[in-house]
Amino acid sequence: MASVLPFTRDDVVYDNAKFKRRSPLQAVKRTLLTRGLSRLCGSSGLGKLLALFLLAGLGYLAIANSGAAARPSLKRLRLQGLDISNSSQIGWVREGRLLGTFWRKPKPPSVQARRAPNLSNVVKQGSENETFQEIFADHSAQAQRSAGQSRTNSESILWETRQNAVVEAFKHAWGGYKSYAMGFDELLPVSRRGTDSLGGLGATIIDALDTAMIMGVEEVVKDAGSWIEKELLDRFNEKGQVNVFETTIRVLGGLLSAYHLSGGESNFTGGVEWGGKASSHLKVPDPRIYLERARDLGDRLMSAFTSSPSPVPFSDVILKDRVAHPAKFDGGASSTSEAATLQLELWYLSKVTGDPKYGKAAMDVLEHLKTLPKVEGLVPIFLNPHTGQFQGSNIRLGSRGDSYYEYLLKVWLQQGGAGSDGLHVRYLRTMYDEAVAGIKNRLIGKSYPNELVYVGELPNGASGGLSPKMDHLVCFLAGSLALGASRGLTKEVALKQGLLTEKDLQDLNLAEELARTCFEIYNVTATGLAPEIVYFRTPEDKSEGNDGGKAGAAYARDIVIKPADRHNLLRPETVESLFVLYRVTQDPKYREWGWKIFEAFESFTKVRTGGYSSLNDVTVLSAPKRDKMETFFLGETLKYLYLLFGDITVLPLTKYVFNTEAHPLPIVWQDAERTLKSSR
Repeated sequence: MASVLPFTRDDVVYDNAKFKRRSPLQAVKRTLLTRGLSRLCGSSGLGKLLALFLLAGLGYLAIANSGAAARPSLKRLRLQGLDISNSSQIGWVREGRLLGTFWRKPKPPSVQARRAPNLSNVVKQGSENETFQEIFADHSAQAQRSAGQSRTNSESILWETRQNAVVEAFKHAWGGYKSYAMGFDELLPVSRRGTDSLGGLGATIIDALDTAMIMGVEEVVKDAGSWIEKELLDRFNEKGQVNVFETTIRVLGGLLSAYHLSGGESNFTGGVEWGGKASSHLKVPDPRIYLERARDLGDRLMSAFTSSPSPVPFSDVILKDRVAHPAKFDGGASSTSEAATLQLELWYLSKVTGDPKYGKAAMDVLEHLKTLPKVEGLVPIFLNPHTGQFQGSNIRLGSRGDSYYEYLLKVWLQQGGAGSDGLHVRYLRTMYDEAVAGIKNRLIGKSYPNELVYVGELPNGASGGLSPKMDHLVCFLAGSLALGASRGLTKEVALKQGLLTEKDLQDLNLAEELARTCFEIYNVTATGLAPEIVYFRTPEDKSEGNDGGKAGAAYARDIVIKPADRHNLLRPETVESLFVLYRVTQDPKYREWGWKIFEAFESFTKVRTGGYSSLNDVTVLSAPKRDKMETFFLGETLKYLYLLFGDITVLPLTKYVFNTEAHPLPIVWQDAERTLKSSR
């Protein structure tokens, strides 16, 4: 906006010759001059030509100046969220405003003297102790709030547009799956066929269902619901071996979330309005179908617990025979993360069925792990189901270790741990806090030369050195730390209520630093997508070179991407943490980071005929495709991006926990302990 000039008396005595009365002498002089000019320029062809050029030049200046005034800069268009590459979005700038300004008939100037503000009413409204400065400050604040409201409305339109772009991506992903792989676990989008890599239970269908419900994509809800009603039971009866962990988090978790979101718990006293795009289509099929399938699956998975000689379940189950066996590799060991990442789902199954056996079997695992020795709360990545003891010494928060730490916190939250009725799960919060202290003390490092904070590994246990290796999976930790510090509240509310301790603030600060690192792992590559694993240079390793990072990237010297680790699997952990951190801090940078990641997915992983593909090498712009769309791209990645760009009242973190496959389950604030003691 142009600056406002100071008011003077000259504005009242406006000097405009067009309106000013002239003396007789001035009138005669003006007439003679005008007639002389007319004789000079109008009596010859050359004069007429010169006059024509003069008029054309004046017209050009008028058009150019009008266009400059009417045409906003491209920078401003970008800030407003318009796609400057789309001529249809900015045509009004190039045509409408430009021509409108040029042809609009100018109005004569209307000048009024500025009146002094009437403060009598303002003074009456204020208290006797208020000064004029305070009164003006208050009115200024109101004006700023009004301006802020205008900006907020503009931003809302921008983020609604970006959220809709995520919905379109989801539809494109589902369209490819439905066309070429319906009923298979996963889509191979380049080959345009399906594959069963998770037991043949149609995992993409069930993983994507609650995402479609949250987005309000009616067609997908109907397609998925109909398939589950007609086909899934036959799959249970026909299929063989499945991994207990993968089946629990994806299939059981997806069924239970769909049951809740479609209104299956309408009589549940702890139920809440989840705030999504709920409508009648969410109840097709009857929600009880989802619960019936979940209970059937839960019964089959129970053999993993009943077959094991310890509280640690076997890793695999043959569904049709309802028998279980230990893993056929790693000496029959179960992953620590797998054994300790069944509790949210099985406990909730007990809650909604009234049968305590599911939740009790799962919670017995955590009760048992509480008794085992640890290294400052940190644990090895393998458990022996025959002895019930940890196996090996490798400690990491990447694969096979990650969600153990995640579920310590989330199970505590789910069963009302943050409230007065959560005493029975207090031990989980204690285990979580001990683990966070151990992470800070033993696993945190800083890169060289720019000091990015990373989470390393102890491949040889407590007695060995810290490896600066970090899986993309570890990026879940930023969100968990923020959730643990805030208990799902915004930082502002938690501070006002005095609920954030010094430790909580430190955890939140660490969460933000780790989120920055995870984003830079994307930002450092040519494609803008993260590799599966990175290493960080340390002060002891001062070698030069980009090692996978793009030239000119701010942290190219800090981050090393080895050739074998340069693939991208469409993973969700970073956008998951961005979602949680935005909900907690309200800092818009997390949304912007998420949008940048989404744009990279669109640019490099989208397959024209339908679906999205993982990549073989994110460090080159050619980015060859691996030809697989993981189920979690629809179940997690796109869901978290959609929620990141949307209304924070949808699925609030004070009322829901997301399982490790991003399926939301409600927090139970009352009588949670009773679920494991008796059936309803």
